[in-house]
Amino acid sequence: MSGFLEELLGEKLVTGGGEEVDVHSLAARGISLLGLYFGCSLSAPCAQLSASLAAFYGRLRGDAAAGPGAGAGPGPGAGAAAEPESRRRLEIVFVSSDQDQRQWQDFVRDMPWLALPYKEKHRKLKLWNKYRISNIPSLIFLDATTGKVVCRNGLLVIRDDPEGLEFPWGPKPFREVIAGPLLRNNGQSLESSSLEGSHVGVYFSAHWCPPCRSLTRVLVESYRKIKEAGQKFEIIFVSADRSEDSFNQYFSEMSLHAVPYPDEARRSRLNRLYGIQGIPTLIVLDPQGEVITRQGRVEVLNDEDCRGFPWHPKPVLELSDSNAVQLNEGPCLVLFVDSEDDGESEAAKQLIQPIAEKIIAKYKAKEEEAPLLFFVAGEDDMTDSLRDYTNLPEAAPLLTILDMSARAKYVMDVEEITPAIVEAFVNDFLAEKLKPEPI
Repeated sequence: MSGFLEELLGEKLVTGGGEEVDVHSLAARGISLLGLYFGCSLSAPCAQLSASLAAFYGRLRGDAAAGPGAGAGPGPGAGAAAEPESRRRLEIVFVSSDQDQRQWQDFVRDMPWLALPYKEKHRKLKLWNKYRISNIPSLIFLDATTGKVVCRNGLLVIRDDPEGLEFPWGPKPFREVIAGPLLRNNGQSLESSSLEGSHVGVYFSAHWCPPCRSLTRVLVESYRKIKEAGQKFEIIFVSADRSEDSFNQYFSEMSLHAVPYPDEARRSRLNRLYGIQGIPTLIVLDPQGEVITRQGRVEVLNDEDCRGFPWHPKPVLELSDSNAVQLNEGPCLVLFVDSEDDGESEAAKQLIQPIAEKIIAKYKAKEEEAPLLFFVAGEDDMTDSLRDYTNLPEAAPLLTILDMSARAKYVMDVEEITPAIVEAFVNDFLAEKLKPEPI
């Protein structure tokens, strides 16, 4: 276990009081669950979370009164066997995006858990990218032995299970989480067991959200087309509306199923299961309840005729207005080409695809998300805007890796781009051998 933790966190962490703690000591203490808390001192929601998380952490560990740094205390010893298992096996590490060391110090001073040292800026950024953190505060839980993500939305754990009775909050099968009655907008209800044998879209949305309302109009039409084509497909609306009246008004516009609004516990469990960080989000599942894609929103908008349903992920995407948002999810390889040549974009995708498939398969075997997304960009207004924003030359072909969260770019400007060049470029990036240029 200590090898994984040191690879993830480095050799040293610090307490709120500034004392160094060896990462390998976490293994000696029998830590089985690691929480990564992503936040910033300048964020009011982060300050609120820190207060509630401190109470939660103290209850689970039985050391709320121990004060800052309690999480770095001695491991199981005399009397430890009498404690609940969760008290000995949870640790939390704060991963900050602060740019000012004094503000960071003031913020971590009262934290009873551990933190990545302020100077570890590169490691912090790697963690943000690895776990696709898109907003703060975020709290995810990992199995400390395997590194597998146990729960992507720890904020809901604190709210729904304040006493830690469900520790360690591992994922449950979709059919178990969704179990119960579902609604139709005609007032009828049906059991979730009726979903068996169907592909399922789990749609997180709310009436107060303009992008949600826009997507809903398209989604309802896509649902109709898929059903008329004879496909077994159902969509479950999981509301984030602020009142039941809003839910009822919004749901009346849909020909879908929904989790009843009063069933807040089930809605929350679905949010926890899929680590929802923003809406609208459409998760598409296969008939066994396994995730096909988390990018259902992009797929629906890009595939008006639903010919690609059920939208298995493509190793290489053609950059467009609707999927450009994915550039913000982590590092992306983007090959810019001259799209005035009709065959250029397709040839570029074929060039990149074997490398993309190899990377995706490698990380899928480890049950991790691939560290890179792969795009081909032609010539259009969106691509021009991207070049301008990242200050890239007008050359084509142009091989790049863009890391928006780090505001960094890596550029290979060569006359001919071959599979060997692309693979070497990707491998050097993953091995951190490339020197970034600022965006």
